[in-house]
Amino acid sequence: MERKDQIFDDEQTSGSNTSIWMLKTPVKSFNTLSRPMETDVLIVGGGVAGLMTAYELLTNGKRVILVEDGEIGSGETHRTSAHLTYSLDTQYSDLESRFGEEEAKLIGDAHKTAIDWIEELVKREKIACHFKRVDGFLFPHPTDKEDVIEKEFEVTNRFGFETSIHEIIPGFLKGNNKRCLLFPQQAQFNILLFLLALADIVEQKGGQIFTRSKAKKFTENSVEVNGFTVNAKHIVLATNTPIAGPLITHTKQWPYRTYAIAAEIPKGSVEYALWWDTGDQDAPWVQKPYHYVRIEEGDGDVDYLIVGGEDYKTGQEDRENIPAEIRYKNLEMWAKDHFPNISGIAAKWSGQVINTVDGCGFIGKNPGSETTYIITGDSGNGITNAAIGAQLITDLILGKENKWAEVFDPSRSVFKHAPGDYLKEVGNMIRQYTDWLMPGDQKTIEELKPGEGAVLREGLKKIAVFRDEQDKLHICSAVCPHLGAIVQWNADEKTFDCPAHGSRFSALGKVINGPSNGDLGEKDE
Repeated sequence: MERKDQIFDDEQTSGSNTSIWMLKTPVKSFNTLSRPMETDVLIVGGGVAGLMTAYELLTNGKRVILVEDGEIGSGETHRTSAHLTYSLDTQYSDLESRFGEEEAKLIGDAHKTAIDWIEELVKREKIACHFKRVDGFLFPHPTDKEDVIEKEFEVTNRFGFETSIHEIIPGFLKGNNKRCLLFPQQAQFNILLFLLALADIVEQKGGQIFTRSKAKKFTENSVEVNGFTVNAKHIVLATNTPIAGPLITHTKQWPYRTYAIAAEIPKGSVEYALWWDTGDQDAPWVQKPYHYVRIEEGDGDVDYLIVGGEDYKTGQEDRENIPAEIRYKNLEMWAKDHFPNISGIAAKWSGQVINTVDGCGFIGKNPGSETTYIITGDSGNGITNAAIGAQLITDLILGKENKWAEVFDPSRSVFKHAPGDYLKEVGNMIRQYTDWLMPGDQKTIEELKPGEGAVLREGLKKIAVFRDEQDKLHICSAVCPHLGAIVQWNADEKTFDCPAHGSRFSALGKVINGPSNGDLGEKDE
């Protein structure tokens, strides 16, 4: 298949900022789908979940077509920090209180097995992607309780994870005088090197990949792609959040924006490891924002310290009144407090995390369907969640039993496991619809400078306005096509983001993140 190397453009990615992976790795463009087709399994989504699932299904003898509306890895996958860890955003002590001991152990087992599965895949296929086994260290945020590390130590060892407590944080150059919990044998890699190699392997195994190929009009056994019908016995939605199916899934998981920087440090000056804290307990969000850190090998005499955090609910930046430039600066200052050898910032970017209310991903049959499957609800562990999905979805399609199926079932009740958090998130979502009554951003159309956008009131309507670098105005409806909330302007990534369920649109109104599967509408006259 003829392909060319290129860099993502603004209409292909989920924002205008460039991650460290995008700086280092050109992407490959595949053909677009241009005729009716038929297959065993149609996978929608060319990120890590879609390609891992395609690989596993092909290995088990299924015919596979994969379609992606951008390029391979151009969605949220290239915005990850690529931690591979079975220490989850929801701590195991909380998971045990929500699910019980046996199911909480199964969740941990799934993520631990996912790391092993990825390592075996990398070795078997000889993928050069900087894969490393590294130790991980969990330490308390200053706002958290003093006994949080001891509680997690007790639960994780009872679950068989062999964690241990250290009196200082190994690897930190400053500010290491805190107790921490060691999670041994975690991992990391370069996500785009891995993904592009896996795409080649999928083709070699007989899979067909089509990029710039948008899926619409879903039925039980067919999808319209670029206006052509693709018939399939099974359909897998690997699109970060499902773009087809019932509303119920979108009321059980919620989108958060997370920020990251890649800081230059002298090569070899910091030992490879993963670090993360327990989260700011004073933050107004159900999912508490935490710092996460790793090293990525660089060229020449530098390595990169990847530092993330400063999360907030997508589209709700104004609740804390902390603009993106301050969030990036906060990350840089925090990083220098612990790694004073930073010499500069090579990249900064943000990504979207889909958190389930109970802390466990949704992997399995799309509620109400017998032939459509979803992989979503990564909850900060997107890579391992994707690897779990590849194994679990393949077993379901093959009719095999899988011990993880019930605990990850998308039809489960999150209200049963986390009623308080569920009600808080639903209340937050409902409040977003009051934006219909608000006056809109303070700027007028005339005040917008090139490269700026805003959501403005025009009579009884809300409009999304963007002035491009050529001084041309682009005006759309500000109503999200998914369920009618009013989008908000994201000045950092130059996107319009929906604060209700996380749909995101380019500055020109083109959809770049679900659950919406349509663009912002034209302005009503």
